[in-house]
Amino acid sequence: MIEWSGKSWDGPSETALHDLLADLDLTHRHLVVERLDLEPAGQHFMRVHLNDDLSHLVEYRDGERRFQAQVPLQPDVIGVGPVAAVLADWAFGRQGWREALHWVPLSLDQPAKS
Repeated sequence: MIEWSGKSWDGPSETALHDLLADLDLTHRHLVVERLDLEPAGQHFMRVHLNDDLSHLVEYRDGERRFQAQVPLQPDVIGVGPVAAVLADWAFGRQGWREALHWVPLSLDQPAKS
C-alpha cells in the first residue's frame, strides 16, 4: 500500500487501511493499495481519491480491466466507513465488495474522473 507521502506499507491491517483513509485531506488526496498475491504483478490495485466536495472516487484494476465508482458524501455517515469497508473487503479477498458500489468500466486510455 502506498499513502500520499509515498510511504509504502506491507500487509496493512484493516485498522491501518481505515486510518490511512481517514487521514486523506484536500492536500493529500490519494491512497493506493496493491494486491501482491494476484498475477500478473502490478495489475491489481485499488485507488481512492478524495474529491473537492469530500466525496470519494474509488478505482480498481483487475488485470487489464479497470472500474470506478463515485461514493458521495453522506451527511448521515461520519467518517470513511463505507469506503474503508469496500477497500478492506477487496484487500483481504472477502466477498461483497463488488456489490457494495456501482462500478462503471473505465477505459485504459481514459483518465479517471474526479
